[in-house]
Amino acid sequence: MDLRLLLFTGLWLTVVFNVLAVPSAEKQEQQCPPARKPARWFSGSKREIKMKKDSTKIWPFKYDQLLHIEDHDFAMRPGFGGAPVPVGIDVQIESIDSISEVDMDFTMTFYLRHYWKDERLSFPSTRNKSMTFDGRLIQKIWVPDVFFVHSKRSFIHDTTLENIMLRVYPDGNVLFSLRITVSAMCFMDFSRFPLDTQNCSLELESYAYNEEDLMLYWKHGNKSLNTDEHISLSQFFIEDFSASSGLAFYSSTGWYNRLFINFVLRRHIFFFVLQSYFPAMLMVMLSWVSFWIDRRAVPARVSLGITTVLTMSTVITGASASMPQVSYIKAVDIYLWVSFLFVFLSVIEYAAVNYLTTVEERKQFKKRGKISGMYNMEAVRAMAFDGCYHDNDTPIDMAPFAIHSEAYMHSPSPSVPTRDSAQLERKKSLRGNVGRIILKNNHVIDTYSRIVFPAMFIVFNFFYWGFYV
Repeated sequence: MDLRLLLFTGLWLTVVFNVLAVPSAEKQEQQCPPARKPARWFSGSKREIKMKKDSTKIWPFKYDQLLHIEDHDFAMRPGFGGAPVPVGIDVQIESIDSISEVDMDFTMTFYLRHYWKDERLSFPSTRNKSMTFDGRLIQKIWVPDVFFVHSKRSFIHDTTLENIMLRVYPDGNVLFSLRITVSAMCFMDFSRFPLDTQNCSLELESYAYNEEDLMLYWKHGNKSLNTDEHISLSQFFIEDFSASSGLAFYSSTGWYNRLFINFVLRRHIFFFVLQSYFPAMLMVMLSWVSFWIDRRAVPARVSLGITTVLTMSTVITGASASMPQVSYIKAVDIYLWVSFLFVFLSVIEYAAVNYLTTVEERKQFKKRGKISGMYNMEAVRAMAFDGCYHDNDTPIDMAPFAIHSEAYMHSPSPSVPTRDSAQLERKKSLRGNVGRIILKNNHVIDTYSRIVFPAMFIVFNFFYWGFYV
């Protein structure tokens, strides 16, 4: 009995001790967490590779500490006080966006690259590899202050970030590249427009540093200028790209190195042939039709002449609206105004023919004496019937006029059938003789004009195209 009591008492004390010991152990674990076991390195294991990658993410120095940016004054150029710093340039032309004759400018997009050496940016490197940065480092170091002479607008592309690249090599060599679009002036000569060839250039120059501080030069000579093979323009053909260099003098600051991007543009003429030259040729040839119309068909010849004159005026106005407004005469102006002169002379030619015909009629009437009023009335009616005037010596059967005149003189009121029969007889007499009558009644001026006007126009075209093409 005593043994059982003793066992029960010991078991109860054990349970109570365990219940009180567990909370205290948990609190001790929360206050003092167990130390991590050291990582074990296994050759070729994934854990080893991961540990190595993580160790490279922590760079011991910032880029400004590595490049010693804080230790130097980058407001001064490299080698200040010594020889001028050489800055090489090369250009990759991406596109020529537009050529404006009205504003006399062009817009070009290209990659501009600068090369120079700044020993202040040198850094130690065991692998001799360069470091590449974006545009944020440009504000902290010295870069060349190249600008574009005669530029109107320019901007650096900023999609998605500014298109600027800076590459620094361990020995201090620097590559600075940016993508830029520039609109610059092009001094054009339109005296041969639209058969012209334009020479344009984009000029690069340092703004603050003259030749004693900075020397600009083409990095690879003539090969420093590269172009895209697919560059094309709607109105021009790009004949040549070339690079050149020179000096520019300013009276207050001295001499500066200047680089030139030269390109030659030859205009496509086919558009202007369809819009200006071909319509002008057609109007001139249409004006010649009046020389083959009877000289007494006044409405036909006058309306044709006025129509061609007004059409030529419209062609000249439309061509002038799309051309540059310059104070000197252009090649297209010469052609259009000479064509207008030909059309205008065809109208003047008919005015002369009509006047001389009237004078000739008066002389004939005076020689033959007085002509009966009825005869004159019938002649007018005959002219209105066929649209032609016929001289008295024309070999046409005039019997209807004589019969009708006698009937009119002996009868106070001529009958209508008599007039109708006279017109029918006249119509029958004109059959088969219309062409001979027209040729017979043409004035001598019309005859010569049919040959002189086309011949003069052909000679003009021969000299015009021979001179300008």
